Amino acid sequence: MLISTLVSFIYQDGVTFRLLMSGLSVLVIGAIFMLSSLDHKKEMNKREGYIVVSFGWIIMALSGTLPYLLSGTIPSFTNAFFETMSGYTTTGASILNNIEAVPHGVLFWRSLTHWIGGMGIIVLAIAILPLLGIGGMELFAAEAPGPSADKLHPRITDTAKRLWLIYFSFTAIETFLLSVAGMPFFDAINHSMATLSTGGFSTKNASLAFYNGQPVIQYIVILFMFLAGMNFVLSYFAFKGRIQKILRDEEFKLYFWFVAVFTVVAALTIYLFADPTRSTVAHPMVWGEAESAFRHGLFQVVAIVTTTGFVSADYTMWTPFLVVFFFGLMFLGGSSGSTSGGVKVVRHLLMIKNGFLEFKRTLHPSAIVPVRYNKRAISGDIVFNILAFFILYMLSFIVGSLGFSMLGLDFQSSIGAAASSLGNVGPALGDFGPVNNFSAMPVIGKWWCSFLMLIGRLELFTVLILFTPFFWRNR
Repeated sequence: MLISTLVSFIYQDGVTFRLLMSGLSVLVIGAIFMLSSLDHKKEMNKREGYIVVSFGWIIMALSGTLPYLLSGTIPSFTNAFFETMSGYTTTGASILNNIEAVPHGVLFWRSLTHWIGGMGIIVLAIAILPLLGIGGMELFAAEAPGPSADKLHPRITDTAKRLWLIYFSFTAIETFLLSVAGMPFFDAINHSMATLSTGGFSTKNASLAFYNGQPVIQYIVILFMFLAGMNFVLSYFAFKGRIQKILRDEEFKLYFWFVAVFTVVAALTIYLFADPTRSTVAHPMVWGEAESAFRHGLFQVVAIVTTTGFVSADYTMWTPFLVVFFFGLMFLGGSSGSTSGGVKVVRHLLMIKNGFLEFKRTLHPSAIVPVRYNKRAISGDIVFNILAFFILYMLSFIVGSLGFSMLGLDFQSSIGAAASSLGNVGPALGDFGPVNNFSAMPVIGKWWCSFLMLIGRLELFTVLILFTPFFWRNR
């Protein structure tokens, strides 16, 4: 918030003092709580870990509303909380109708919530969730933290520092490239933070469709969306020159082929069947050109697979096939250990492998046929965890859709809002499609969206376990 105050001062946008008050308020409150807990034990068990992670994110979202409320940008507390939760969970759904009228300092804070939340989820996935026994990090190589407590603390610290360095480096590189490509520096740094966090908040009302006349900008964003959807541990290997380790990783290979195949399908559909008269973006596309169809198909596939949520066009106006196609991609997600939301590629990979092995087990019931990942046998516990996650994810989607339908939303809007919120995608379908926002969502619906964003971002178990009666029992 203090950094956003500095940005506000530089641009003289009229909200500098209010942003300063926001920063000082949370600084004082945080200091009081920190000083009051100095004498308490620093160790915590699994139960306390779940509570700290869940309520920590809620408190961050509550405190993050201050810049919006005090600046008057978003006077409604519900809307401010929705925007903040959407930022921290890197969902990118917004209630702002005129983004370009928002003061620079507040826009910067809005993008910073993405950037903080994006790396926050990485550190959570690699450093904290293994402590709680969830997250699937057992699948990674020896560089990932192990399960024993005596080795975790130094490894967590070391891992977090490396990841932050990679994250910052990618952000700085993208900012530089976008600036060179012609994007104003302020827009470049905001879009870079939104890209690397796979968030999707833009400084333009039309999102990246504003730059349809500058293809190089969109290609740069596509590249960094793809990198952000990769496992950041693999990015670390790349920086160390261990390219073979990346090329041999099964999740990365499937992630790459998913993007490649889905892009071909989308691009061909756009080129052959999309109706140019139904385009509603600010800068109409040149539909007759193969490059344009390829670029927009690639852009939307990567944006939705990685759950970034940027839009280069209103994909709901292309063809009915692509509407259903992109809706299905909302359930895919990027790689584990990335800033992406969704189910994650590695879970799909292991479910597919286990599904095929069930045929073999049916024919040979006495045979022991383990699921293998990167040439290592995966324990049955991990497979069961993944299956349980997927079932719980789909149940959450169904309950989420029912919740929206009870508020009077139509079928398409209900399932779109549920899939988008739970997968941290951003743009949805129906009334909340890529050229609309969530401002028309009923008040209760916005709180329901915020809840779905949170449980989707924290891998379901972390939050939902708090609602089980046995969690609160002493034994």
